[in-house]
Amino acid sequence: MIRMPFERPTEHYDERIIDIDQEICSLIKKRKEVSDNNPGFPPLEYISKWSEQLGLYEGFLMSLFGSMMNEEQYKPMIEPAGFRQHIAILKSVVKGERFYTLTSLRQYSNASVLTLNIDWDDEPEVESNSHQHRHYELDINGQYDCRMINGGSRSDHASYKYVVSPPLPDEISGIQFRFKEYSHPFKMGEASDEIVFEL
Repeated sequence: MIRMPFERPTEHYDERIIDIDQEICSLIKKRKEVSDNNPGFPPLEYISKWSEQLGLYEGFLMSLFGSMMNEEQYKPMIEPAGFRQHIAILKSVVKGERFYTLTSLRQYSNASVLTLNIDWDDEPEVESNSHQHRHYELDINGQYDCRMINGGSRSDHASYKYVVSPPLPDEISGIQFRFKEYSHPFKMGEASDEIVFEL
């Protein structure tokens, strides 16, 4: 998702803590390395214990560990600029009750924008989890940075837009678009399904 520009919340900074803050940053880096950048989230019992031992609020610690778990969402994102052309894709995949479609690719000088459309039959009398909101992470041969910039859904349709950088080649035959489905954003948990488009 596109992030709003950050504004420093105050002009105040106590320079006496600069070494402590640098040590905190160093420990965060070490934590990433030791966990192979997959730290998970501490059990709530640990957070309660640390809160009590250190005199810190549990909610603050939960927020802190939640932010560290999702560092990828803070990675700077390319803003598509210099529109060049549309490229037709016109590919679809049927999986279970869902119909997945890639219609076209928008080419910019610094990125590509891809839209995934999903359709299904909305029958209220049929017990189904097809209406549950899902999250799709795009991978293109592990060679591109792929980020969802927006998306939405209604009772029988969903649409998600992804920025891909560097830009994809204009000749896209041979490229594989792999969408992994998660029940939560930011690749939390195991992927429940995978939708693959072979061009």
